[in-house]
Amino acid sequence: MVCGMLHMKWRILIFLPLLFISSGASGAFVGINIGMELTDLPSAKDVVEILKSHHVTHVRLYNADRHMLSALANTGIEVMVGVNNEELLGIGKYPAAAADWVNKNVAAYLPETNITAIAVGSEVLTTIPRAAPYLVWAIGHLHRALVATNLNFQVKVSSPHSMDIIERPFPPSTATFNPKMNTTMYLFLQFLKNTKSLFMLNAYPYYGYTTGNGIFPIDYALFKPLAPSKQIVDSNTALRYSSMFDAMVDAAYYSMEALNFSGIPVVVTESGWPSLGGANEPDATMENAETYATNLIHRVLNNSGPPSQPQIPISTYIYELFNEDKRPGPLSEKNWGLFHTNGTAMYSQNLITLDMEEGNSSGGALFCVAKQDADESALEAGLNWACGPGKASCGAIQEGQPCYQPNSLQSHASYAFNDYYQRMRSSGGTCDFGGTAMTTPIDPSHGSCIFTESSSSHSGRVITPLTAYGPVSPTSRGLTLQISWIAFCIPAMSFLLQLQQ
Repeated sequence: MVCGMLHMKWRILIFLPLLFISSGASGAFVGINIGMELTDLPSAKDVVEILKSHHVTHVRLYNADRHMLSALANTGIEVMVGVNNEELLGIGKYPAAAADWVNKNVAAYLPETNITAIAVGSEVLTTIPRAAPYLVWAIGHLHRALVATNLNFQVKVSSPHSMDIIERPFPPSTATFNPKMNTTMYLFLQFLKNTKSLFMLNAYPYYGYTTGNGIFPIDYALFKPLAPSKQIVDSNTALRYSSMFDAMVDAAYYSMEALNFSGIPVVVTESGWPSLGGANEPDATMENAETYATNLIHRVLNNSGPPSQPQIPISTYIYELFNEDKRPGPLSEKNWGLFHTNGTAMYSQNLITLDMEEGNSSGGALFCVAKQDADESALEAGLNWACGPGKASCGAIQEGQPCYQPNSLQSHASYAFNDYYQRMRSSGGTCDFGGTAMTTPIDPSHGSCIFTESSSSHSGRVITPLTAYGPVSPTSRGLTLQISWIAFCIPAMSFLLQLQQ
């Protein structure tokens, strides 16, 4: 997590069985983190039963806990394992240590446990910057170990970063990585490019808002629609940002571009909002947490990228499954959970069943509709655009036509938005309209008013693994490493150039 917030090392990440929205071969996916620092922690067997009861198909461990790896055997659930920050130095120094780690924690459990990725370290560049060179060597050594065991196509390697690696993330178009990290970041990005891996980003609008000194409105952080006069625009590109989340992701893309890298997808490995905080944390409320989680899911399921990369969806992992009463730090640190340990929802809406129950009623179809709380002026602007430049077929909402009633801005906008989305999504059209629209599996058709539907060629529950890793454990801050940058950079460049996919 950003802003110096630390997480303990016993963590798992799961993928929810959310609707698969795709205009091509790949789509966006939502996952959820599970922290283990709680009093009534379920056993590994019980955790797996919870995963299975919610039809979870992908899991990631923040370490290589043998109990979880064994419990996940023969479940079909895809698993990502993690290298702790404490293990980074040894694996970075010694190829034999990397080979031993892969043999003990990956190869030993395949194929019964379906391991698909290794996440190396956690926010290393910002929490233990002196260990930065060893991160590059560690991911390289682990990749080489996978190649040696013929597992490099089955298992990918990457490492997550906090927003703190980016200097001045707004406006996104001018964002760059901290210059002190450029050498390591170049080598790291070259590795991702060579191995077709992902750039992992922990993006927390909660911290962006609470530490922003009132620069941005809270609605911007919560994905709520903004009036046209209040919308956030990058003056250099004229791109409009309907949420802080999108701006954070774009800042990562522009930072990579500044180092002449493109085509490396960003996956948001952590994002969430606390439901309870102390006296000095007034924005950590149940209402805000539910609003953020709900809107985040809808945003991800739009299957669109940020403004600068609209064709690259933003797969995201929500933080987190359970509240963690044993975590140190402020009250908010203990209250990020979406669910109780018995699997019931913390909020009034059960996010897990967002598509499993409702989505099946429409056979995997997806519709684009206006948000209930959308600003009327923004909604009207979206409707006018859809029926005008967007070339949506709006004849059905004219007076006397099947979709005129109910004669409301919400109803007419929903029809126009959906018509545009169904016509244009195969060529990059999205369901956003300035943050006033969202996708839903519920068919909004009524009477003789029929909404065009979109059906995925997949089952409606397709999930693919995107690697992620939790934040650093407190003990890893104590690492003290002395390095020679010149001695490191030259052999590291040579080493990475030899890496093959």
